[in-house]
Amino acid sequence: MTRGLERREFLRRSVWGIAVLAASNSTLGIMSAAPIARDAKPKKILIAGAGLAGLVAGYELVCAGHEVTILEASMRPGGRVWTLREQFSDGLYAEAGAGRIPEHHDITLKYVHEFGLTLDPFYPEKGSTVTVLRGKRYVIPAGGELDLARVPFDLTPDERKLGVERLQQKYVDPLLAEIGNPAAENMWHGTAQSFDTSTWPELLRKRGASKGYVDFLIAQTGWEWDSALDFFRDDEGHRGAKHLTKVRGGNDLLPRAFADQLRKQIRYGAAITRIEQDGASVRAITTGAGGTETHSADYLICTIPFSVLRRMEVSPQLPADKREIVEKIYYDPVIRTYAQVRERFWEREGLNGFGETDEPTEVWQPTFTQAGPRGIVHTYLEGEATVRAAVKNNDERTEQGLKILESTLPGLRGELEHAFSFCWGDQPWERGAYVAFRTGEITRWREAISRPEGRIHFAGEHTSPWPGWMQGALHSGLRAAREINEAG
Repeated sequence: MTRGLERREFLRRSVWGIAVLAASNSTLGIMSAAPIARDAKPKKILIAGAGLAGLVAGYELVCAGHEVTILEASMRPGGRVWTLREQFSDGLYAEAGAGRIPEHHDITLKYVHEFGLTLDPFYPEKGSTVTVLRGKRYVIPAGGELDLARVPFDLTPDERKLGVERLQQKYVDPLLAEIGNPAAENMWHGTAQSFDTSTWPELLRKRGASKGYVDFLIAQTGWEWDSALDFFRDDEGHRGAKHLTKVRGGNDLLPRAFADQLRKQIRYGAAITRIEQDGASVRAITTGAGGTETHSADYLICTIPFSVLRRMEVSPQLPADKREIVEKIYYDPVIRTYAQVRERFWEREGLNGFGETDEPTEVWQPTFTQAGPRGIVHTYLEGEATVRAAVKNNDERTEQGLKILESTLPGLRGELEHAFSFCWGDQPWERGAYVAFRTGEITRWREAISRPEGRIHFAGEHTSPWPGWMQGALHSGLRAAREINEAG
């Protein structure tokens, strides 16, 4: 099934993907798949946050014999891996956060299999998708692609003849080949650094793409200001993937599996208000139902999003370059509007419930693998459009989302039972769904963003080669755990 060109799945059918990824080192090879082996006395370690980064770090460090305490401000594990259940009927569920697992995300799949979880396909095999561009609705049969001869953009005649996938092969695949494996250190010795000096539309135009083609992509993806390196690196980990999957029963079963192994180590309802360190130890001060507590350790892994850390007291202050990142890094607020309907009416038109619009918004239908006649569809609004929507109240966001869903799947309101919106910018312990980098920021920040500061080490998707993915969170947590295990 050929879909559109949203940021997080821009090139999932790229013909370059399989060949290039097969030729490069696997992520697990770079990280070393071997368990962490402690070769000195046990260390006492605090972990700030029970998202995937903190959970995997805690899991591996406990297995290595270290003493670990995980401090989590909320009452659930998973961070931005959050499956919504209570809001729906008949046992239906949908993801608020991480939704897809590309087949090349080997670290994610390693732990999925280690915990005995089952995967389902992310997309149904049958049914047409829908694209809405400038008010016109296009129905795209399964296995087909959008006919560029019909789209209202000023593409060149040759571009219209080539079509969506062959244009990707012409303009984008060479860029991806130049980037290579985003986790490989040697990528920084190639031409990839130069990509960080341009936005992705600028780079495509430099490589010969017409303004009309670039405008067509912007309409579907947004992120006009995003660094070209960030934009194309984002697809590097899963381009060429034959399959995208999800965890049967909800993606939060993965963090729950970690948490089940760490019940003695996790402290829920422990909101960190201050982190302090000296030459001998590090301390985290928390507030919760039991009052204020001070937790001391040899080291601390901070997985807290920088959008939250910037409101927290750290003593002594972090170095100036790290403070700049904490204060300036952008977290997209990402808004999703969910609609539960009495019947999956889109199937009567031969649709699968997935689509996209030039808001730009993706439309997902997560219930095709779930039992019963009822269904859920939801929007996935990100980028500049989300910033504008984030200032609205929840009713206004919900209405905006329902209009998008109705334009994609006409008749939705007649089947509607319940609708609501979820905004990651409103969540007090996340303050955004994932990071995106403006031009120059990756190259300027790449060393400092994950650099340990004394006894404080840093993890989280924002410090990884895969920002916004479960793979990135896991990769960063493993890195931080190894750093501390190997510390003198």
